[in-house]
Amino acid sequence: MEFKHVPVMLNEVIEGLNIKQNGIYVDCTVGGGGHSFEIAKRLKTGHLYAFDRDQDAIDKSTKTLEKFKDKITLIKSNYKDAPKVLKEMGVNKIDGFLIDLGVSSYQIDEGERGFSFVHDGKLDMRMDRSEDVLTAEEIVNTFSQEQLSKIFFEYGEEEFAKVIAKNIVKARQEKKIETTFQLRDIIENSLPKKVVYSRGGASKKVFQAIRIFVNGELEGLDTLLNELAEMLNKDGRGAVLTFHSLEDRIVKNVFKLASTDCVCPPKTPICICGHKASVRLVSKKPVVATMEEQKTNSRSTCAKLRIVEKI
Repeated sequence: MEFKHVPVMLNEVIEGLNIKQNGIYVDCTVGGGGHSFEIAKRLKTGHLYAFDRDQDAIDKSTKTLEKFKDKITLIKSNYKDAPKVLKEMGVNKIDGFLIDLGVSSYQIDEGERGFSFVHDGKLDMRMDRSEDVLTAEEIVNTFSQEQLSKIFFEYGEEEFAKVIAKNIVKARQEKKIETTFQLRDIIENSLPKKVVYSRGGASKKVFQAIRIFVNGELEGLDTLLNELAEMLNKDGRGAVLTFHSLEDRIVKNVFKLASTDCVCPPKTPICICGHKASVRLVSKKPVVATMEEQKTNSRSTCAKLRIVEKI
């Protein structure tokens, strides 16, 4: 299948980064290369370091970004290792970074990746298929009912987590759960009919929860944000695109703390914490996609863009 991905809030991201022609930029999740293409297009003597843990994404973006190959270094690596990798390459300061935490259209649409409840395929859900981590199939077939319920509730905010977990355990006793459609059917049969019909994708929350758990998407995100913000030159900007409340909450809290001078308890008469803001919020509220974009790109409907600037 061809690697297709429509970059979310492209104009808002590029405007938010306020790109300098001689700047050093980092795209932590290059995907199909849509955002990177527009960043590179605005560079003259600057350089872009683009990361992705998915080899398919690296292969696709290598072609997409061919005309800018002298301005871009593509790196196959987990984006959470970006600060370490950059410093090993002698890059200690940057002028901007972008983290797009969305799953690419290609990953969703290619059934064999196991991300989608719309396309049947083997349960996998690993962003990096060469990585030796538990797959979705292994988790669904070996974790206890309590463990599954906890994953569904904490990472998917699924209110029917307990009954879904119970029915998964019951179903796997009769037959191993190997495909996305098998899992989808179990989930949908666990929900009240009115919920199935009223939700846009009744299985979405559980699939999201398993994907987040498999890839450790929330682990270390706060550390990464702080490390990248520390690397920013004065007036450099960081932009993060989130697609669900759990990751957005982490980004919001990290940026809020980093942009606050004193964090002493409210009743403390004088500041004793010594905390100083290192960034400012470019906009107090997250930027959301225009109605026009939401109509043409459904994956933008839940997206939030938060931007900070180094002070």
